[in-house]
Amino acid sequence: MDLGIKGKKAIVNGGSSGMGKGAVLALAKEGVEIFVSARGKERLIGSCDEIMQLTGASITPIVADHSTDHGRASILSACPEPDIFIGTCAPPTFTGDFHSVNNDAWTETLSIALQGPVQFMNEILPGMCERKWGRVINIATAAAKYPSAARILSGPPRAALVNYTVAVSKEVAKYNVCVNNILPGMHITDPIVEMFTNIAKENGTTMDEEIMNVVKEHKIAAGRFGDPNDIGSVVAMLCSEFSNYITGQSLIVDGGVTNSIF
Repeated sequence: MDLGIKGKKAIVNGGSSGMGKGAVLALAKEGVEIFVSARGKERLIGSCDEIMQLTGASITPIVADHSTDHGRASILSACPEPDIFIGTCAPPTFTGDFHSVNNDAWTETLSIALQGPVQFMNEILPGMCERKWGRVINIATAAAKYPSAARILSGPPRAALVNYTVAVSKEVAKYNVCVNNILPGMHITDPIVEMFTNIAKENGTTMDEEIMNVVKEHKIAAGRFGDPNDIGSVVAMLCSEFSNYITGQSLIVDGGVTNSIF
């Protein structure tokens, strides 16, 4: 199916791995020209080269920290008029005792997960409105809606981002600019692999066994963790011409953990 976005320009922040990389792959398959930012040069260039070889898409890697003024300037210098903006970032570590989270950790996560994306949206939304077309998708976390002490550094900042995103969506919808959030549950990303590999070593088990313990404990209906490419497919759908009446929404993709009917 042609999603109607071939030739559009997209910025994907945090697109060198995980769900960000899944978004890059899905958009590349649709013929979108993509500008991908991340802080780690080697992994970023490797991921971009891999997807270019698979799809033939035009992909520009940008080594930058999108939570800083300098980083945002570098990204927007490479792509000053994006049609599509996908915001994601490496998630903070799982927390144990929430009392142990110090001010430095809060400052860092607020800068990366809240202030950076907000300032980026403020930069690009006026141009999208002027051109009468735009798609903004923030890949946040299901913990923004369903709080967990283990995700205390991830949920609250992204809950604020979701609130901001939905509020802004109402102001720009009349210009054919659609702004939405994706709230993922547990997916097989590099941090998850590392964390469960370490747990398995401590317990004398395997990573797959430890993941299945969590699947059972949290009653994940799908019986597995998600694949980052699943998120990429949802991103592409929300960026498409078929989604021009979907805005201000926060879609949970968690394999059926949560059970709200609204």
